Amino acid sequence: MKIPKYHETFIPILEVLNTVEYISSRELATCVRDNYYSNLPKELLEKKTNSGSNLLIDRILWGKSYLKMAKYASYPKRGMVQITDKGKQILSKGKLSLEDLKNDIDFIKHRESVKSKRESTNESELVNIENDSPQDLIDSGFSIIEAEVKTELLEKLKEIDPYYFEKVILILLKKMGYGDFIETSKSGDGGIDGIINEDKLGLEKIYTQAKRYNDTKIREKDIRNFIGAMSGDTSKGVFITTSTFDKSAIRKAREAHHSIILIDGAKLVDLMHQYNVGVQVKTIYEVKEIDNDFFEEQ
Repeated sequence: MKIPKYHETFIPILEVLNTVEYISSRELATCVRDNYYSNLPKELLEKKTNSGSNLLIDRILWGKSYLKMAKYASYPKRGMVQITDKGKQILSKGKLSLEDLKNDIDFIKHRESVKSKRESTNESELVNIENDSPQDLIDSGFSIIEAEVKTELLEKLKEIDPYYFEKVILILLKKMGYGDFIETSKSGDGGIDGIINEDKLGLEKIYTQAKRYNDTKIREKDIRNFIGAMSGDTSKGVFITTSTFDKSAIRKAREAHHSIILIDGAKLVDLMHQYNVGVQVKTIYEVKEIDNDFFEEQ
């Protein structure tokens, strides 16, 4: 008997989800374990990953994540999982293999969006690559996890309250080493969402504008209004969005007499990941090597 691979948990996960309106991720994993794999030997049920997590639970949670990538499941609210109509349709067929998932159109679209956040990738990243070294596999695994975290982070940013999104941006800039920040009034702020100090003494100020959009691109008019809202005491601004900037907006920012930095969704989650804003360290792995100096004759 063996611990199931993450993709072997797809149908059990969907079956559990199909019995409830929604359920927490941890409760889902426990239900799948108890209902489908309780016959495994105790040593397998209690087997740990190198980081100390329960291996079976970890694989079930990864199975849940991949189902969400292909839209067989969704996250209706914080920490909760729910089966989708698409998930119910595939469940009626009673089969969902790893190959089926890799060929799913929604999963392909998701992977394409993830690929744009990484310098390189390949199509066989879901399975072991025999020609790769152990270090290659480690690096690839970390890259995949990081990209998935950034994708989910961007999704959450698009869902939060717009005013809180503005505060998130100011918190990020503070973490990046800028001075204190001031939140402007929620109404009548003239297009300025926040003011941050470029230095600790507040001698130089930077104005910020944050737009929480899904797919709507920032256009030249938005940049022009932002520049117009900047008072005479600063010539520096940062315009941040969860979407992207069109060519006219980029050109307007580049040609402006002011110094305008544009940060799109992909760059934003890169910075948040780098400065640990909205994310936390889950596990630390140690990779050891022989200390040859230790064995040298004294």
